[in-house]
Amino acid sequence: MSLTRSPVNFAQSPQTVARQLIGWTLLVDGIGGVIVETEAYDMDDEASHSFKGPTLRNAPMFGPPGRAYVYLSYGLHWCLNVVCQEAGHGAAVLIRALEPTHGLEAMRARRGCHRAELLASGPGRVGQALAIDRSFNGLAFDEPPFELLAPRDEIELVVGVRIGITKAGHLPWRFGIANSPFLSKRFSEAAHGAARDLV
Repeated sequence: MSLTRSPVNFAQSPQTVARQLIGWTLLVDGIGGVIVETEAYDMDDEASHSFKGPTLRNAPMFGPPGRAYVYLSYGLHWCLNVVCQEAGHGAAVLIRALEPTHGLEAMRARRGCHRAELLASGPGRVGQALAIDRSFNGLAFDEPPFELLAPRDEIELVVGVRIGITKAGHLPWRFGIANSPFLSKRFSEAAHGAARDLV
């Protein structure tokens, strides 16, 4: 079924934006794929970089909305987020996984990996596959080199708790496409029981 999608309004809550981005195609210089997994982070969330207020490192997370927030995880992997809510709030959505659809050979070269399922199945892999680095910090998601393409079909959305964190791990702020082989980690059976169509 073909759908008409309005542009994503990044001034909304990170939970809303994280849901809405599922199924959109994210390209960086024409390379990328379908967003199959996201996580929301908010200012009153202990796992969020914004929890203790603005710093030099997390300043882009405080807006304006619709801009990239990029950080280096464990000194190894660049992770790509998009800022949400009004300027000054401190919220973002982490792009956790993509289904590669554009520029697979470039992604394979960057990742040193052939299997499509492993090219962008995790935030560090997304950053490497899209050649993200600190220079992307603060760039608008609706302007080059970024491009967002609306979904053409209905998808089945699944919701679960976030992963890879030690604080606020109980919050159901992880979103994905049900049963996608491109997820960073499968959702639990309980999460699948709560899945619904995204319309």
